[in-house]
Amino acid sequence: MAQEIFEALNVNHPGKVHRVDAVKFCKACAGLLSVLPTEAPGLNQSEMIAAARAVLPDADFPGSTQGWWVKSAQLHLEAVGEVVRDTGKPLRWRRVS
Repeated sequence: MAQEIFEALNVNHPGKVHRVDAVKFCKACAGLLSVLPTEAPGLNQSEMIAAARAVLPDADFPGSTQGWWVKSAQLHLEAVGEVVRDTGKPLRWRRVS
């Protein structure tokens, strides 16, 4: 059976897509959306990755790959308008309510 592919967007590179495993990507997106708050101040990058790691199954994301998948999901979700980046330092992200 062929692997399903998802074409993920990147808010930092408009118009460019990255072909990724669809099943893993959907799990990473769902995990990230489940932990991001809708209210400011949101989560900074390290908080976001740590929170998502807590809900993502180790069996699906072995070793240190969880951080890469979460960041890819964040960039895609931001590109499609489901996640927003708040200004200030450190950068913080939250779900669109």
